[in-house]
Amino acid sequence: MTPFPVDPDSQAQSETFAIVRATRKNRKRFPESCVTPVSSQEEALDKANPRGNLFPAVVYGPSVSSESQRVYHLVRWIDQDFSDRV
Repeated sequence: MTPFPVDPDSQAQSETFAIVRATRKNRKRFPESCVTPVSSQEEALDKANPRGNLFPAVVYGPSVSSESQRVYHLVRWIDQDFSDRV
């Protein structure tokens, strides 16, 4: 079961690869200003920069929160050994 509401008929919301600016990776949703959608997993991995708090992820959204903010829900982090990028 997904931890957030998914509208299967939605044309505006979908799962996508992204770069997420995050200081804490334990959050489950992020404001639209912290998310940069990208076209592929490879692009997400290439643009990731852990020192700059930019992490590759799969996200769902954007949707409007109860506070009227556009947010993306975290589906999963894309795990990668960043030792060669640091």
